Amino acid sequence: MKRISSWGRLGEFPHEVVELSDRSSVPDVLVSKRPGLAYGMGRSYGDSCLNPDGILWITTGLDRFIEFNRQTGRLVCEAGVLLRDIQKLTIPQGWILPTTPGTQLLTVGGAIANDIHGKNHHAVGSFGNHLHRIRLVRTDGEIIECGPERLSAWFAATVGGLGLTGVIVEAEIQLKRVASPWLDTESIPFGNLDDFFSLSDASEAEWEHTVSWIDCLSGTESRGLFMRGRHIDAKIPEPRKSRSFSMPFVPPVSLVNRLSLRPFNSAYFTLKKMKAGRQTAHYESFFYPLDNLLHWNRMYGPKGFYQYQSVVPRTAGKLPIHAMLKEIARSGEGSFLAVLKTFGHRQSLGMLSFPQPGVTLALDFPNNGEKTLKLFDRLDAIVRDSGGRLYPAKDARMPRDLFESGYPRHIEFMQYRDPGISSALSRRLMGY
Repeated sequence: MKRISSWGRLGEFPHEVVELSDRSSVPDVLVSKRPGLAYGMGRSYGDSCLNPDGILWITTGLDRFIEFNRQTGRLVCEAGVLLRDIQKLTIPQGWILPTTPGTQLLTVGGAIANDIHGKNHHAVGSFGNHLHRIRLVRTDGEIIECGPERLSAWFAATVGGLGLTGVIVEAEIQLKRVASPWLDTESIPFGNLDDFFSLSDASEAEWEHTVSWIDCLSGTESRGLFMRGRHIDAKIPEPRKSRSFSMPFVPPVSLVNRLSLRPFNSAYFTLKKMKAGRQTAHYESFFYPLDNLLHWNRMYGPKGFYQYQSVVPRTAGKLPIHAMLKEIARSGEGSFLAVLKTFGHRQSLGMLSFPQPGVTLALDFPNNGEKTLKLFDRLDAIVRDSGGRLYPAKDARMPRDLFESGYPRHIEFMQYRDPGISSALSRRLMGY
């Protein structure tokens, strides 16, 4: 048994750990009297990647490239391959992953199970929109090959299915053509939510990647920094590899607190405002600014932290976002990792996929116990009333009624669940 936590470090829980390294033997390994769960890099923030007192099948040993077609950009690989390693292989050959989140240190299986999205959802949708095929192993030994046009219901259940339909062992991904690893980028300060929506609407036709950092403690004005980028053909030598830094220990108290948040947010906004404008940026620095700060999750101290990520329909306008930011400012429970972005209208393929047309707000909060949870209850009410939902990959405490209202296909999904697979999240929200 080994004690394991998720990225939010809200607690360490005992698990029996089983390493997977040979995809041909996976059907035999999965046979067990106790429920198990696939576990990659553990970058889910809450409890979707945990199975306390059960088995975790560690998939990072399934890390082989199987086939890559340089003409079509189709890549076949095992589910434990890191997104980082795909990019290192394919970008020099003119292909990039179609979409990635704020880190590339996660596995292909994790990207599928959580149907991850990036800064370009308005242009390309989510990860599941770019899959040709998934190979899934069930705990009874059955192997299912599914895709958008083959066993499409199994595909829809597995994309965004939180690893609950079986263990993904292999996938075929459609990459996106790029001319270089460089992007034309622009950073624009804004003073309120009206400015944010205006910038988003004006940018999405010509800029593939858009995202905003927002100062959630700036009061009713909700100032922030709007960032946009697009791939370009630039004959610039690859930059020297950036030096990685690490948070070497867990401090006795969270470094993110009432004393540090407001001056940090103010200084960050002022510094970025001074550097605003156009520049050419390497894809790693633009997409993954925190990947060079290893173990940054330790800075929240021994109690860990929550991430609260919601999406609310665009038809609700800015009112839900404004109401959430007002509640956060009033509570004093601020965040300096606050991200605001619009989702496009491309339909996600997964039954439990998070993205929907609208506006998504993601914030990290130190775990201050009951005070933090009461704030989340108030935010839940705003999300629920606006017809929105929360992201299970980031969740550690979503109430069951909000899950069921936010994911109306959850009943349909249940018929595809593997009875030999369970997680802390599934027991909390689905019964087992």
